[in-house]
Amino acid sequence: MRRRRSIGELSPAHALVCGRGAIEQVKNRLSRCPSFGVRGTLKLKIALIHKRLDFSGGTERDLFRTAQGLAQLGHEVHLFCAEYRVAVPEGVTAHRVSVMPLGRTARLLSMALRMPKIVRRRGCHLVMSFDRIPGCDVLRCGAGTHRGYLASLDHESGVLRRLWHDLSPYHRAVLALEHRQFHSDRIKKIIAVSAEVKRDIMAQYGVDGERIAVLYNGVDSRRFHPKRRADSRHEVRSRWQIPAEAPLVLFVGSGFRRKGLDRLIRVWRMPALANTYLLVVGGDARLGFYRRWADSVAPGRILFAGAQEQVEKYYGAADVLALPSLQEAFGNVVLEALASGVPVLVSRCVGAAELLTGALAGGIVERPDNAAELSAKLLRLLGSATGELERSAARSIGEAHSWERHFRALDALLHEVAAESRVA
Repeated sequence: MRRRRSIGELSPAHALVCGRGAIEQVKNRLSRCPSFGVRGTLKLKIALIHKRLDFSGGTERDLFRTAQGLAQLGHEVHLFCAEYRVAVPEGVTAHRVSVMPLGRTARLLSMALRMPKIVRRRGCHLVMSFDRIPGCDVLRCGAGTHRGYLASLDHESGVLRRLWHDLSPYHRAVLALEHRQFHSDRIKKIIAVSAEVKRDIMAQYGVDGERIAVLYNGVDSRRFHPKRRADSRHEVRSRWQIPAEAPLVLFVGSGFRRKGLDRLIRVWRMPALANTYLLVVGGDARLGFYRRWADSVAPGRILFAGAQEQVEKYYGAADVLALPSLQEAFGNVVLEALASGVPVLVSRCVGAAELLTGALAGGIVERPDNAAELSAKLLRLLGSATGELERSAARSIGEAHSWERHFRALDALLHEVAAESRVA
């Protein structure tokens, strides 16, 4: 008995016999079918969406890396952003989406309304969102939930600030879009950058854990490497006039309050840290305030280096990286430090804390708002930071989490979602 062929299997001659409608069905079916990429794997047409492409934040850098990594795997990658501050990766097609330039709330809402319609016209096999934009197949959560973030801020804020969070049009808009996104039937998979983020999503919005896949970020273990320590230690310390043998704690990040710089500055007045230096790499809108505060607490021992393109040199000069954040979905700087052979001090809520085992687990702070615990663990870490065992353990974790491993796992996940979408 002959098997009846589906419309996707019809030859052009068959299609002509069946009529114009059949021809259109063939075209539509073939346009949705992945082809083979340069590496022999199925080539997908993938849309990546976010408000902007630049290197100013962790999510933006991850967007760039993802576009670059998927293109190198042979996929056809399309970027949809409202703003481009850096050149797109080679082999990636950029689409600019205009938004209303009337404040951040208007920009947010207009992008959420316009972006899905524009992306849909391109006929991509799947859409992956890095932002709070509905209509995607895969949602990447690289910053936790906004609801959880506001809750963590409220814990350390006064009544007026909590009231502002409740009444702010921007926060209300973000929460509304977030709620709509997490309860969308279209989303096939949510990517959480840590188990901490997965727990946050489940707790805040009741999302089924089966819909959430944990995929840790990666690190360039060639750029961030202990071999830089010999040269960088002298270069960076000389530039900032830090004694060669003085204990040096490094803080890397922008948005100082959320990442816990306030907590570090408070403990720097303690006598036990009288000879310890804190070097801050990154920027903040209230940089002047932080400089004045630091000078009043520990004159000459809390230094602000600003943003640094060659941040790997600063890891080479440091004894410990500190990130006592209020909320941190993952914390790429933690992996960068570990790959550089530098032990880390992190809050339990930092996603990358999940990677710390053995001797390095002593750097996890349960209550970073408790100055006594924070200072005690920092001093203990500084006391053992120069040990070969700790540095070797740190490097091993960094080597185990390369970007290559990350993109292999992401590629498999996207193919799974694309296959599910075709079946549906």
